[in-house]
Amino acid sequence: MGTDGSEVLLEHGDDGITVITLNRPDRLNASNAAMTQSLIERLAEADCEEHTNVIVLTGAGRAFCAGGDTSNMGGGGGSGWERVHHRDWHLAHAMLSTEKPLIAMVNGAAIGLGATMALFCDLVYIAEEAKFGDTHVTLGLVAGDGAVVALPLLAGPQRAKEMLMTGRIMTGAEAERYGVVTRAVPLNELRETTWDTARAIAAQPPYAARATKMVVNRYIRWMWHELMEFSLAAEQISVGLPDHKQAIERYKVSRNPVKLEQ
Repeated sequence: MGTDGSEVLLEHGDDGITVITLNRPDRLNASNAAMTQSLIERLAEADCEEHTNVIVLTGAGRAFCAGGDTSNMGGGGGSGWERVHHRDWHLAHAMLSTEKPLIAMVNGAAIGLGATMALFCDLVYIAEEAKFGDTHVTLGLVAGDGAVVALPLLAGPQRAKEMLMTGRIMTGAEAERYGVVTRAVPLNELRETTWDTARAIAAQPPYAARATKMVVNRYIRWMWHELMEFSLAAEQISVGLPDHKQAIERYKVSRNPVKLEQ
């Protein structure tokens, strides 16, 4: 969390570009209830702001988002699961419903829910060396929060299944080769590359850019509506299985299943 106590920061720029920053750098911006709700609110705020033409989503510190906060995992189903189900559904809905063009600037690790957040943006620019992937399976979970929707659309079913069933972590450069991100560049070029595209979009007639985005998102939202309830239900089942609890215990002992701490 930042020094001002905000889980998610919002900054309006004079160039029509608004930056939303995930702000739990001490936890690699891992998502908890407060951060997820704050992100939903910040997206709505930026989308309604008259002078915002493009929204850039990024992370504070050395990560974009390392996924869900594992300190809250391992307790099985029940009301805790219901809250996660509720948040994940509404976060995906908020991201896909945002009318302003939304660009992910992935400055570091984007794992699990963090990868999904990036994939539900309209464009993804990532540092070549950043770690990217969905490790739900490593934690004994089904990837219910949206990767099962986004990855097949971007990479095709076979590559999506390879990524999701192995929990493979790849670099940003590999993610570009797989076709799941827009472009991978060296970290020191990431902001300039992202802003070049953001300014180019912001310079277009606003309605044309936003309506074009929303037309394409109609297809993504159709797939999301088809799959999301089933995938979240499958994840709910996996939360209650012994495999998940055992995987979380191993994670807490090793702190290294995806090698984020190195």
